[in-house]
Amino acid sequence: MNVDGARNKVLMLIVICMVGAGWAANPHESSSEASVETSKFGTLDDGTAIDLYLLKNSRGSSAKVITYGATLTELWIPDRSGKLGDVVLGFDNLQGYLGKHPWFGATVGRVANRIAKGRFTLDGKEYSLEINDPPNSLHSGSKDLSRVVWKAEKVYETNGAAVRFTYDSPDGDEGFPGRLLVTVVYRLTNSNELQLEYTAKTDKATPVNLTNHSYFNLDGAKDILSDVLQLNAEKYTPVDATLIPTGEMVPVKGTPLDFTQPTAIGTHIAEMKGDPGGYDHNFALSSEAGKLRLAARVFDASSGRQMEVWTTEPGVQFYSGNFLDGTITGKRGVVYGKHSGFCLETQHFPNAVNQPTFPSVILRPPSVYSTQTIYKFSIQR
Repeated sequence: MNVDGARNKVLMLIVICMVGAGWAANPHESSSEASVETSKFGTLDDGTAIDLYLLKNSRGSSAKVITYGATLTELWIPDRSGKLGDVVLGFDNLQGYLGKHPWFGATVGRVANRIAKGRFTLDGKEYSLEINDPPNSLHSGSKDLSRVVWKAEKVYETNGAAVRFTYDSPDGDEGFPGRLLVTVVYRLTNSNELQLEYTAKTDKATPVNLTNHSYFNLDGAKDILSDVLQLNAEKYTPVDATLIPTGEMVPVKGTPLDFTQPTAIGTHIAEMKGDPGGYDHNFALSSEAGKLRLAARVFDASSGRQMEVWTTEPGVQFYSGNFLDGTITGKRGVVYGKHSGFCLETQHFPNAVNQPTFPSVILRPPSVYSTQTIYKFSIQR
């Protein structure tokens, strides 16, 4: 063997040894390994930096979440051909989230959904909230948890990528009693599940009802009316003219709200009277609250994407994007018109703080608020 041949053989042996020892070039860039990356998303007027956390799983799917509002800004999931698509509505930059918008992707609270006339009484004392959806308070007002900066930290896991957000809400914040320490974990698993875990602790009795307000569009179409929805709910809570529940739980059978069998969202939507028309109702889930179980399933035939919603919550608010009116331009220049996206907000019932027959939303120390919601994505061919 000549000198060059011997040298090449030695070099080859060195490379083999390095690879065997785990020294492959840029191993953390491999698509087969879940990861969490951070970057800057923008800056508030006071100089506060807003960070973005990019969660990647081993299958190439990804989620982007920012510290402003613990907000989900993007969620990339493959279709039946393997092509990735962003399945949530939102904005390309921070400025969009700072302006007026319908809670795209946000963590909302302290109390999600509506509270009648912005008032409630707890332990003999009356509390008043901001009226931001006259005559009611919606999602706790215009300065709720979706409009604050959360602390964030990476969470190291074996089956995906995760980030933990925390916010310390002081006594009196948004008009609510008690200091509330809130934690939300976003986890994107290697099986294409987006898992959300909520916990909260308080030093004084206070209502708590947290949810995520993502708007989904599974194929990027103009509207979501052809998507097929199934809800594990035989009853819903009817509302008055201001969208406050009457306190009843009424069977969905024989009404346009019956999604107990797979039904296209647009099939009966024209039968939903009132302005602007469509669905914005709380459904009482049929199975036992507190246990993780299937709440909803949505299938989009065009892309083949299917999304299941699993939750420990007693209810889910199905909203068909009725108030989107074409005045908002979102990511990649897309104009969001009526029914551009749907929401499935897992929750306790609206106005539960004023309805003693509804499952209670009152958290008292030393009890810990703890709920879980999972968005499971798969392909149906």
